[in-house]
Amino acid sequence: MAKNLRRPSKKEMEGKETVEVFKGLDKTALDAEQFLENHAKTLIGIFVGLVLIVLGYFAFQQFYVAPRNSEATMGYLAAQKNLADGKEDLALGGKTAANPGYLGTYNEYSGTQVGKLSAYNAGLLKFKEGKYQEAYDLLDKFSSDNKTLVALKYGAMADCQSNLNKNEDALSLLDKASKASDDPYTSYYFTRKAGIVALALKKNAEAKKYFSTIDEKYQDYDNGMSDAYIEMVKYY
Repeated sequence: MAKNLRRPSKKEMEGKETVEVFKGLDKTALDAEQFLENHAKTLIGIFVGLVLIVLGYFAFQQFYVAPRNSEATMGYLAAQKNLADGKEDLALGGKTAANPGYLGTYNEYSGTQVGKLSAYNAGLLKFKEGKYQEAYDLLDKFSSDNKTLVALKYGAMADCQSNLNKNEDALSLLDKASKASDDPYTSYYFTRKAGIVALALKKNAEAKKYFSTIDEKYQDYDNGMSDAYIEMVKYY
């Protein structure tokens, strides 16, 4: 008669499973340890490289970017003073290192925010001189996180294109200007200009779109003029 085989208890099974799990963990730990031993030099090199990148970034910001921002600000403020005193030629500058003006500040510090703002101001002064292509090129260098300033940039660039008889390009830029800012009056102003330019180009459908937008969103600023423009579209 065969002997009765005893089935392992539930507790014994759980204990066996636990032992197997720990064996697996031990093997994984040994594999990881072996990997670290085999690739220690590579891993240390990667770690050191990352540390150097981080330290290099902070050093660049502290010892290069910050001083250049300060220097650019000094040039910009000097140009602002000359502009306030009515000395537009000196404000524009760009002729001597002693008086960099907006142009010199941009040329020297174009990578800084102050340098880019100097390009914007230089562009406006070039526009006033009637040098529309130079003005356009300078304005195009300007960038900012300030949405209203970006809208004003596109609007000024549109004026340059209009004076260069590039009205199609002007309309495209005015469209950008109308959408760039969260300020309602700025959006209204450039939407209205876009509508007028579209009307002049006999793009009646586009003109109506702009004036209808004013009628829907910006009635507080328009004093009912959009209705007159919409009516004008029918006969223009």
